Amino acid sequence: MPSITAIVPMRHSSERVPGKNYRDFAGKPLYHRVINSLLACKAITKVVIDTDSPTIMEDAAKHFPTVLVLERPENLRAGEIPMNDVLLNTIGQVESDFYLQTHSTNPLLSADTVNTAVNTFLDQYPIYDSLFTVTRLQTRLWDQLGRAVNHNPNILLRTQDLPPIYEENSCLYLFTREILERKHNRIGDRPYLQEMPAEEAQDIDVELDFRIAEFLFIERQKAAEKE
Repeated sequence: MPSITAIVPMRHSSERVPGKNYRDFAGKPLYHRVINSLLACKAITKVVIDTDSPTIMEDAAKHFPTVLVLERPENLRAGEIPMNDVLLNTIGQVESDFYLQTHSTNPLLSADTVNTAVNTFLDQYPIYDSLFTVTRLQTRLWDQLGRAVNHNPNILLRTQDLPPIYEENSCLYLFTREILERKHNRIGDRPYLQEMPAEEAQDIDVELDFRIAEFLFIERQKAAEKE
């Protein structure tokens, strides 16, 4: 079985949702949710947190002793630093056959979805050299010049009959060291687009996102308790 290292980058500061990575989310710090999902995946060999946050370092050492916590160097801490630069620093410290990257701001990402993505990728590799998750869109899209992107305005198909188009939702990426170093990108030359449930792709970028994601998370917990 190839080794797979899951990487979760987290900054201490957040401009639009202050302290969001370690803010209480349905009873636990936000980042706990995705870490718990990753630890529940049998296919993942190691989980790594890359952070500049003293709060997260201290809390992770207490609650996740098996997780490797790497302190992000000063030159990679600014908000405008590309994520690929951060990841290159991380993979330089952890040897692995494959790397999986997700975000603490995707708290609804389930262990089942991660396992499905990993197993699909391993089954298809090397036909596909990388994988990223997408959300299916079946709606009428237009560009800024008023041109139809994915439909013929003269043929008013029902939205459910439109050919699907896919949004890169940034929830999960699978890639190799060679791809990241050669392309400076997580997406290779032959990527597999892994569709995932839209409700799990909820990302926290602003305060409203945080509240919606927390509501959905709590509702999912309630549904699971009834089963």
